[in-house]
Amino acid sequence: MTVTVLEPAAPAAEPVLQRPSLVGRTRAGLAAALAEIGVPEKERRMRVGQLWNWIYHYGVRDFVAMTTIGKGLRGALAERFTLDLPEVTAEQISTDGTRKWLMRMAPTGPRDRGAEIECVYIPEVDRGTLCVSSQVGCTLTCTFCHTGTQRLVRNLTTEEIVAQLMVARDRLGDFPNREAPGGAFVPKDGGRFVSNIVFMGMGEPLYNFDGVRDAIDVISDNEGLSLGRRRITVSTSGVVPQIGPLGDEMGTMLAISLHAVRDDLRNELVPLNKKYPIAELLEACRTYPGVSNAKRITFEYVMLKGVNDSDAEARELVRLLKGIPAKINLIPFNPWPGTKYECSDWDRIERFSEIVFRAGYASPVRTPRGRDILAACGQLKSETEKLSARARLMLDQEEAAAATTG
Repeated sequence: MTVTVLEPAAPAAEPVLQRPSLVGRTRAGLAAALAEIGVPEKERRMRVGQLWNWIYHYGVRDFVAMTTIGKGLRGALAERFTLDLPEVTAEQISTDGTRKWLMRMAPTGPRDRGAEIECVYIPEVDRGTLCVSSQVGCTLTCTFCHTGTQRLVRNLTTEEIVAQLMVARDRLGDFPNREAPGGAFVPKDGGRFVSNIVFMGMGEPLYNFDGVRDAIDVISDNEGLSLGRRRITVSTSGVVPQIGPLGDEMGTMLAISLHAVRDDLRNELVPLNKKYPIAELLEACRTYPGVSNAKRITFEYVMLKGVNDSDAEARELVRLLKGIPAKINLIPFNPWPGTKYECSDWDRIERFSEIVFRAGYASPVRTPRGRDILAACGQLKSETEKLSARARLMLDQEEAAAATTG
């Protein structure tokens, strides 16, 4: 049974551009904000450190709470900026404890009503994983993925990516001196609720390289949110030219959405394969900076009944990955409305896993989480759509008519 604890809010009639929020900004972004309100350059580094601590360590939502900052500066900040988080328009809780949030971002312009994205929190016995989005929609059209049916609207900004973690920690009481909501997962070791982040939500992270890189810098800063880079995994469908830079500049764990062992089939399941075929993708994995048995690459393989789940394909997967420090995540397909695929039978999944395991690779079968609230792998989608040129023209005409009559 699904428990919905917050009903979706009605869309705003007209977007209202508000004071910008400081939440999610990099250190350079906070320094720029201080420059805007006239803080002398020689003071900015110290003030950035103070803001950083209050925003990211303590998670405060009001400048008044920043007691180490003078009253005058707090007032100047409050006049020009906010500490607002994205609006949570719906929150759903699965029977297995998974939580899905539909978040509406602040409008970015006069025609933007606030893009919506989905973010999922998955509690487990030894960890709490947050699945974050990097884009609104997706350009890749992978045929087994629900997000692929939603056209790309835009990249999320660095601030919007970081804000997903801030929303999760805020709603879970995962900041100092906060209370956890009833029934929430509580780490047995006294650690944080969100201990791991995976870029496996909406969008292709490597097509938003700069935004994701800067967000990871904020998230991993040990004076704030303090999530180590080994606890952050970036998943890609195979944007080969960016895989090396991902390792060099971000230093995170890498996951590859593989899903097929033949180019003809992967061309259908993951159309990006037509540009970067399997051989090129695996070569990029072999040379991924820092790859080793201590830093293995995860290969994700969705199990589709009668499509990619034969014994022969399991053996070919083993052959393809030879020489790559790897583990294989077998993902039972999570159905969504309108899909043409079915999940492989359980005995078929177990047989596939056994072949891979006997070849020396860890091959866990991912337990489906949040299926009842469409929060499982491949099920995320929002209703935000990109305005067509015709729609923009109609809005221009409506605004012109309103101005004339007003």
